[in-house]
Amino acid sequence: MRQEIRSATSSMTSVPKPLKFLRPHYGTLQAHYDKMADSDLKKLLADILSVLALTMSPEGERESLKYRLVGSEDDIGSWGHEYVRNLAGEISQEYAKRQVEDASTKDLMELVVQIVAFHMKHNAEPEAVDLLMEVEDLDLLVEHVDSANYNRTCLYLTSSAKYLPGPDDTLVLDIAYSIYMKFEEFPRALQIALSLDNIQYVKQLFHRCKDPLKRQQFCFILARHGVSFEVEEGFVAEDEEREALQEIINNTKLNEGYLTLARDIEVMEPKSPEDIYKAHLLDGRGSGGSTVDSARQNLAATFVNAFVNAGFGQDKLMTVPSEASSGGSSSSWLFKNKEHGKASAAASLGMILLWDVDSGLAQLDKYFHSTDTHVIAGALLGVGIVNCNVQNECDPALALLADYVEKEDYSIKIGAIMGLGLAYAGSQNEQVRGILMPVLAEGKTPLDVVAFTAISLGLVFVGSCNEDVAQAIIFALMDRSESDLVDPLARFLPLGLGLLYLGKQDSVEATAEVSKTFNEKIRKHCDMTLLSCAYAGTGNVLKVQHFLGQCAQHLEKGESYQGPAVLGIAMVAMAEELGLDMAIRSLEHLLQYGEQNIRRAVPLALALLCISNPKVNVMDTLSRLSHDADSEVAMAAIISLGLIGAGTNNARIAGMLRNLSSYYYKDAGLLFCVRIAQGLVHLGKGLLTLSPYHSERFLLSPTSLAGLVVMAHACLDMKAIILGKYHYVLYFLVLAMQPRMLMTVDENLKPLSVPVRVGQAVDVVGQAGRPKTITGFQTHSTPVLLSAGDRAELATEKYIPLSPILEGFVILKENPDYKEES
Repeated sequence: MRQEIRSATSSMTSVPKPLKFLRPHYGTLQAHYDKMADSDLKKLLADILSVLALTMSPEGERESLKYRLVGSEDDIGSWGHEYVRNLAGEISQEYAKRQVEDASTKDLMELVVQIVAFHMKHNAEPEAVDLLMEVEDLDLLVEHVDSANYNRTCLYLTSSAKYLPGPDDTLVLDIAYSIYMKFEEFPRALQIALSLDNIQYVKQLFHRCKDPLKRQQFCFILARHGVSFEVEEGFVAEDEEREALQEIINNTKLNEGYLTLARDIEVMEPKSPEDIYKAHLLDGRGSGGSTVDSARQNLAATFVNAFVNAGFGQDKLMTVPSEASSGGSSSSWLFKNKEHGKASAAASLGMILLWDVDSGLAQLDKYFHSTDTHVIAGALLGVGIVNCNVQNECDPALALLADYVEKEDYSIKIGAIMGLGLAYAGSQNEQVRGILMPVLAEGKTPLDVVAFTAISLGLVFVGSCNEDVAQAIIFALMDRSESDLVDPLARFLPLGLGLLYLGKQDSVEATAEVSKTFNEKIRKHCDMTLLSCAYAGTGNVLKVQHFLGQCAQHLEKGESYQGPAVLGIAMVAMAEELGLDMAIRSLEHLLQYGEQNIRRAVPLALALLCISNPKVNVMDTLSRLSHDADSEVAMAAIISLGLIGAGTNNARIAGMLRNLSSYYYKDAGLLFCVRIAQGLVHLGKGLLTLSPYHSERFLLSPTSLAGLVVMAHACLDMKAIILGKYHYVLYFLVLAMQPRMLMTVDENLKPLSVPVRVGQAVDVVGQAGRPKTITGFQTHSTPVLLSAGDRAELATEKYIPLSPILEGFVILKENPDYKEES
């Protein structure tokens, strides 16, 4: 009979006949087996019983596994795929049970190795990975992957990492990194190193990879991520090459690449604020409203002008050639703004010359000789803006701004401090720390100076967990009187503290404990802010629930901690698409049941979730809220409309904002918000994005996120900050501005036009075969713009891209095997 089965099982597709007949006799066979003496025959019967147990064994008994372990040692795969999958399931249950009982798992692990080898051979990588995760031994993978399946294995690993709890997720990414290194897929390995924020890994890459072109591509990825990384002499022997690499990391190419894109799309023509407002499309009352509060209108126009012409180097207000009038007309626009408005106006020149350090500093120079303190403050801030996201080896920002921090005048002080924060964000520059730390320690400094110092230190040391800076901010918080702590600006201090721990999860705990000793007016607020920053971009579900719980409590007046809690929901959940949709739904509930101070934060949370990505359902919610009875909610909603449409030129949002501008034509504050939002929607004439995610939503740039978070926290109290005299907080958005382009360059880094297909990205994790990664594509020639959720692929075989992800600057090298079609 056994011979019979063994010969019949050779056909894998149908159920072998003898097995069908054996089903009823399963029990008798078991009894017979128990009586048999140990022999080779007994082992063969165990094999048969193991296969029969596939369908016959009672739930949870794991008989298939039991007989397998005592059976013969022959190849597992010969009994078929379904059998192997069933075994894998039973092994994970048995393993969990033995872990609890501390029993040995050696016999199980031998089986596991067999099963993994079988899965990897038969294109079932996800199942192999799942089994190894269950038995906590992912290191086995590295031996079993081969050049055919390593890409799919790693894709599954990296995308499952988002859904794993604590230490597991980093472990999974570590394995993916070692697999990529094994197959020399360096750009992908670099992404994982950045996602783990592991500078050692980045250095390893530079050691391992000797190809100068690939190294340049690494530098472009590092520059986009906003890491300040020194190319040391150990990696690159030749000085010339090292300087070239450092130049790319310093992002000096950004400005010329961006202007190349602008010329290609033909949008170099400067736009005036009127071109954006399109007031002629509104009939009647809206156009007559210009008589109201003209200083505020001019201030709004200053910002709109700065956002729209960002980085283009020319506009119609600030950089007009001076022969038009004898005194030079750029100063005439400057003085159409009242006191602190002049600061924003002078700084807007920095925004127009964004990333262009040399000409930017030359043009800002004339403001330093001004007698008006506000103009000097604005010029200092402008210097910071020009140097934002770009580093220069001669450190012009530090040289210019350092002396002004000690000045008596407070507006100049703030200008210099904020300028340093923007110019050196993420650089962890020790000199900047030496300049800013003393400001926190002085006893009589006014609150606003201290607040901006804390933010700037937070930006420079973002995500570094730097103890000294944390200490200094904590002491500054403790020194403040009670009346100071009620001031909206006091909330910037905990925020600066939070930025030090951005995305660093558990490292925040010690500081969070200290924050429990603060004055009760700001204690909870500080706690929420620290947690929300530390878990930003991690997708940690428990933290989201914690924040929702905080929002459920009903409070008496004067408590402010629910605002940061609502923003916390968005900051944590923005990590992956699924959590993002769930968070949008939870925020809808908060709108219906929450108190006023929660409702004011909800639009900003929605804006963080969909930044530069106008989803229709979010757009409708915000549109409804922009007519809310509570003017603070309406203002937040209007600014949020600008943020979700930032740099998209979205026609529907632009239409909504035009209608709002005529609806609120009598209310100067709301109208100001509408104007700002209009400027944001047309950010950089539609060439820029504010999204902190890049590389197909895999990497989160810490400096970009920091800029957005500061902006969102400032908007929690619109009247005091944005509509008060601190409107230049809006310039923190510069940190997140990046061209949303794909720029292909040749081996000498000169622009190269090639055809590419651009379409909606499709998630292909764990699918069989070679599915298409984009859908509904159009073919364009580079440089091209990429919207949220778009992905590009080359439409020609002639070149090979050096980075698998086509975004930002991509170096192409000629494909040696390419043959022209005759």
